[in-house]
Amino acid sequence: MWGDRVLALVGLGPETSGYLGYIEGETSLIAPPIAGRLLERPVDRGNRVKKGERLFVIDPVMARADVAHAEASLAEAKARYENILTGKRQEEQDVIRGQRREAEASLALAEVELKRQAQLIDRGYTTRQAYDQADSQVRQLRSRAASLAAQEKVGDLAARPDEIEAAKALIGQNQANLDQARKKLEDLMPVAPEDALVENTFFNVGEWVPAGSPVVSLLPDFRVKLRFFVPQEDVAQARMGREVGFTCDSCPAGLKATIIYVSPRAEYTPPVIYSQSARTKLVFLVEARPTSRATPLPPGLPIAVAPFGAPPSGTSPSGRSPPGRSP
Repeated sequence: MWGDRVLALVGLGPETSGYLGYIEGETSLIAPPIAGRLLERPVDRGNRVKKGERLFVIDPVMARADVAHAEASLAEAKARYENILTGKRQEEQDVIRGQRREAEASLALAEVELKRQAQLIDRGYTTRQAYDQADSQVRQLRSRAASLAAQEKVGDLAARPDEIEAAKALIGQNQANLDQARKKLEDLMPVAPEDALVENTFFNVGEWVPAGSPVVSLLPDFRVKLRFFVPQEDVAQARMGREVGFTCDSCPAGLKATIIYVSPRAEYTPPVIYSQSARTKLVFLVEARPTSRATPLPPGLPIAVAPFGAPPSGTSPSGRSPPGRSP
């Protein structure tokens, strides 16, 4: 048995039925959008992380200050908006009312004086200048009383519609700034987007991380695919969405995958899957996604896909039968 496996590895042993290939993992590179010093990295290479678990922390002092500034600006904009909706304060209105009453009292006295001056001028006991001064005083006080009454009325009203709309737009602008600042802070302390394996780490705590440089790489359980090679005479049957069966060492029987990509160009059989009879054949790369996540499929694992139109092979890529089957 061991001799057959060694010969198979060098392309001299018995051929394995089906299309040969391997498992490839699609890693997620997690990087901060802003440069900074790495303060925390609670995960190590080979660890498994759950969705939402913290991966690392870049120094967040400046980002937290930006969030605080944006929150204060938003609170100020909301306060101004509420203020222009309610008009002047009660204390300010009381001052205007007091000035109006004072002007009305002065007006009443001035009207009495004007009436007296009119009687005296008819009798010739006063001058025309004194009468004109009294008349002017009455006119001035009437205008002042009317002005104060108008100010009192306006003080009870909200601001003009344009000012209200401008204040409302300022609230929206400050809310957007706050959302942006919070997102910036969140990006400096990312969490795992899915349950995954920590495939690699690239920086240690205390090191400076450039903007956009990955700190960790993750391999989610479902982000694996089959890469196998189909001879040119069979590629016409490789259709997007078609289900195929495949086998691998120590894997259970009945594994299935769905084709997600068919290469439009032919190539010679890659060296990684050379065999004695296939090394000069033209083949097409086909990729397929496993339909079940129950079986762990580590990247690099050799696989054999059942030929199109044939039942799944009962032999694994190494020449052994999968568990539950007899050779």
